[in-house]
Amino acid sequence: MVLTFLKSKLHGAIVTHSELEYDGSCAIDSEILKEAEINEYEKIEIYNITNGERFSTYTILAQPGSGIISVNGAAAHKAKPGDKLVICTYLNLPKDKVNTHKPLLIYLDSKNKIIKKSASIAMQLV
Repeated sequence: MVLTFLKSKLHGAIVTHSELEYDGSCAIDSEILKEAEINEYEKIEIYNITNGERFSTYTILAQPGSGIISVNGAAAHKAKPGDKLVICTYLNLPKDKVNTHKPLLIYLDSKNKIIKKSASIAMQLV
């Protein structure tokens, strides 16, 4: 049996650009991608906290250190500059690896600078 789990998460990413006519889907500062272990052209799921949109696309590289999060092409209809996003990748794991897997969680500030890294999310309480 193979199950799907969170691999990486960029939490609180702020859209800096939205380019309808650009070739490519979501350009992300290449330093952020490296820290999150997300590859160029890797499938990502984007959850727009600002407007509730949820969509799939892939990554392309943006200038290192720029803080760029650019939603491009058709996806530009789903996010605009200033929107706050959660960007996730997932992986498939065999059942025997589930208990040892830890995701890579990257938290960003309002300028898309990394402020925290973690491997777990606190349990939600009542």
